[in-house]
Amino acid sequence: MKLVFPRLYVILDAGLLRTSVREFAVRLAESGVELIQYRDKVSASQMLLSQAKEIVADLRPRGACLVVNDRADIAAISGAAGVHVGQEDIAPEGARTVCGAGRWVGISTHTAEQVRRAAATTADYIAVGPVFETRTKANSDPAVGLELIRRAKTMTEKPIVAIGGITLERAGEAYAAGADSVAIASDIILSADSGARARAYLEVAARVPGQEL
Repeated sequence: MKLVFPRLYVILDAGLLRTSVREFAVRLAESGVELIQYRDKVSASQMLLSQAKEIVADLRPRGACLVVNDRADIAAISGAAGVHVGQEDIAPEGARTVCGAGRWVGISTHTAEQVRRAAATTADYIAVGPVFETRTKANSDPAVGLELIRRAKTMTEKPIVAIGGITLERAGEAYAAGADSVAIASDIILSADSGARARAYLEVAARVPGQEL
């Protein structure tokens, strides 16, 4: 049975936020966002854990889940729904050993070969990108375009998450190329009305055939 994966995956990059991560996470959940990733590359472990625990507690009664970027240990201790790792982080099997079998493990990929390898792991979903040019991450990989999304879709039954440079205008293209979900950071975080922007993405997602993955 395939994983039922939310069509919208919002990444809370602490470096972009203008308000507290907790406040922003609650705002998203109350706008209908079901899956949120907490990405903070600079805070100390103690702060990361404290924030993650608080966000998990805030999201749970609102029907939303938190995934922690990079840190499987923080995901496990905080009670988060899972962890997302990159190519230079702990491998999916190692991440699962740390955070537990009941949590999601996602992995970022940037080439067809990385997708192939990720498909052979126990990762629950595979993020592919950056699909378009993005300035959200420093030293990001070159844009891979929609073609890698199409190719990845033929290589695995795991959910494919399009990430990198996705905007409201481009989300439909990513879904049409085969993405099961789109991951958004700056286009929602930096919006004048982030809640309304998130709802606009959810409206685009609602028009995609086959919500049950």
